[in-house]
Amino acid sequence: MARPARTLKIDEEERLLVRIAWACEIEGITQAAAATRFGITRLRVNKALAEARRRGIVRVSINSVYSPCAELEIALSNHYGISHARVVPTPDDPAAVQTIVGIALGHHLAALLMRPQVRLFGMSWGNTLNLATRHMEPINRPDLEIVSVMGGLTKGSELNVYEITQRLADLCNADHSYFTAPIYAGSAQSRDVLITQDVFGRVIEKIRSADALAMAAGDMSQSLLIRDGLPSEFTAQELIEAGAVGDVLGYMLDEDGNLIDHPINERLIGIELEDLRAIPDTILAAGGAHKVPIMRGFLGKGYVNTLVTDEQTARALL
Repeated sequence: MARPARTLKIDEEERLLVRIAWACEIEGITQAAAATRFGITRLRVNKALAEARRRGIVRVSINSVYSPCAELEIALSNHYGISHARVVPTPDDPAAVQTIVGIALGHHLAALLMRPQVRLFGMSWGNTLNLATRHMEPINRPDLEIVSVMGGLTKGSELNVYEITQRLADLCNADHSYFTAPIYAGSAQSRDVLITQDVFGRVIEKIRSADALAMAAGDMSQSLLIRDGLPSEFTAQELIEAGAVGDVLGYMLDEDGNLIDHPINERLIGIELEDLRAIPDTILAAGGAHKVPIMRGFLGKGYVNTLVTDEQTARALL
């Protein structure tokens, strides 16, 4: 409702601002057409619209379930210094959060992998990334190569790196290559020996040269790695006692995003976390209250360029 006039004086300046704002914002005419209508320059119209917004005469209201998400995307980008954030509404069912984040990642990857400058793409594994490939539209990129960036599980699973890498490559009509190593070596010494072998060294160098890379974050209670990938001599409880809040790329991290002081991190076969800084676009996709500690710590280290998550998780991260 318009506010009532408080005096008998007519404010011609404000009246003009309102007429110009109405013409451009409500009628939808161009600034050039408004200039002609009111007998002023286009620059004057532009300045009038800016002044109308500054005074609060014109206010923008976006009525959509995605409005808070857009606001959170900007806030996350500013807070963590990332290039891009994609936030989607949180579903009513907490069990569906991973699915909606996976769908969002699938949409993001479909657009990203269409870019011709992305020629080598690194793919991690986990249920969120698996869901992304289940909800991604096919594209045609025969000049693209998908490379797995983590070692595999010893047991067959649709969440394993080999299945996810091949599925993504099939969706893109692209080539693919595997990192044919276990996630963890039997000891730190055997890990050092393995990564010096040409067959593994070449793949590690290829991963380091990727144009973009997608990864997930796991917590200490529901992580696929905790469930199926830990060496038998280690337990989740001892990792928690060492300070672990979750894992990224198989590395066990504390709440500040630092490697915990535990032998498991010395046995991981793969790239170093610091190698992520040289990759132009590193994408972290994760959601859910249980993943906030590991996500917050990892984001704080500056390894991530792009974040895909849900609204409630985004608010908790802020």
